[in-house]
Amino acid sequence: MDQDTAKKLLVEGGTFVFLGVPQETQFGIDMQCWNTEEDFRGIKMIPPGLHYIHYSAVSKGTGDVSPRSGFMHYFQKKEFLVKMWDKKTEDMSKEEISDESIQRLKDNLLNLDRHLAPYPYEIWQKWKLLCSQITAELATKLSPENGMIRASVELMSTTDQDRPRGVKSAQASTDSQEGGTPTNEAGDTREDCIPGQSDAKRARKITQEEKEDAMLPDLKPMPGTAMRFTEIPKDKYPPGSTPEEITKHYLDQSYCLELMIAQHEEPLHIIGELQFAFLCFLIGHSLEAFEHWKNLVILICSCDDAIHKYRTVFFHFIRTLEIQIEEMPEDFLADIVMNKNLVYKKLREFFRTAYVSKVDGRLLTMIDRFKENLTDKLQWDFTGLDADEEDERPVVVNLSQDDVLAA
Repeated sequence: MDQDTAKKLLVEGGTFVFLGVPQETQFGIDMQCWNTEEDFRGIKMIPPGLHYIHYSAVSKGTGDVSPRSGFMHYFQKKEFLVKMWDKKTEDMSKEEISDESIQRLKDNLLNLDRHLAPYPYEIWQKWKLLCSQITAELATKLSPENGMIRASVELMSTTDQDRPRGVKSAQASTDSQEGGTPTNEAGDTREDCIPGQSDAKRARKITQEEKEDAMLPDLKPMPGTAMRFTEIPKDKYPPGSTPEEITKHYLDQSYCLELMIAQHEEPLHIIGELQFAFLCFLIGHSLEAFEHWKNLVILICSCDDAIHKYRTVFFHFIRTLEIQIEEMPEDFLADIVMNKNLVYKKLREFFRTAYVSKVDGRLLTMIDRFKENLTDKLQWDFTGLDADEEDERPVVVNLSQDDVLAA
């Protein structure tokens, strides 16, 4: 860090004080992580903006590391944030720090300063690219209600009343296959419960996987702990669509993307959500966040009409995906490369759509550069984009004369 930047951050930078943290605890901010020493008290000279503070307790006896926890916080200029460690829970305390205690720490800042580590400024430029579209409001909106992002979410079982209806139906169908008569809670037979549907027909609908799922406990996150990602629409087409329109919306999922964008204050917030999910996976070790990131990438790559309507969104989508691929853990990249999973296939589809749709020159230049970078870094083959994929090619069926006459 040069002297001018250091002086500026000393005056304008934020401070995060973390009291009572045990020695050797894993603690980090943004993309940097350390094991704390005995006299560690926090971080100083934090550039104003969004930051991700995270930590993991470490067992003294075995050295086992607990699942990572953390939170995102938008630091204002000169902000002084204080948290405490709870020895009983081996976690950040939920208790609020009094204004009097905070003021005492500020008054003692000269003595406290030597226990504060400087923000690792060398990561700042890359960090800004990774979270460029995440506003303070968006981070709060997507984070769990309690504010804590955890790799391992605490689960609780649901009551029988809260269980999905399909579970009871699956059990009843299992009973019918074993010779019993399926009934509801009042003792009525299945025909009385669902008029017009026979037991045999119901039984045929229940798969082995559904039977096994019905036997498992139905768990859900503890209240306030679940991530609040925007739900990707299950229905890919508007109500009342004709068969032809349904086919169109499955091939071009711009309708789904528009539904998601409508739930945000502005279109670019969908890219902010993509960045938020990626950071919760990359730094917070959340597999739920990775699944949401992957599904968002697949959805955006499956759009055609939206490329022209939301040109700025797709411009930032390419920029975001470029920097994210650079930071993607090698084992996840290896899975994408070796198995040529949906991310790879959908990127091929996206590049092909961009060429066919004749997007404007600047966006097309970005797409070409991104495609070349992926080929150089991952050896992905994007040749033959003008030809159909093997599983998308028309299937030729030879019909016998009898089949033709029957048709």
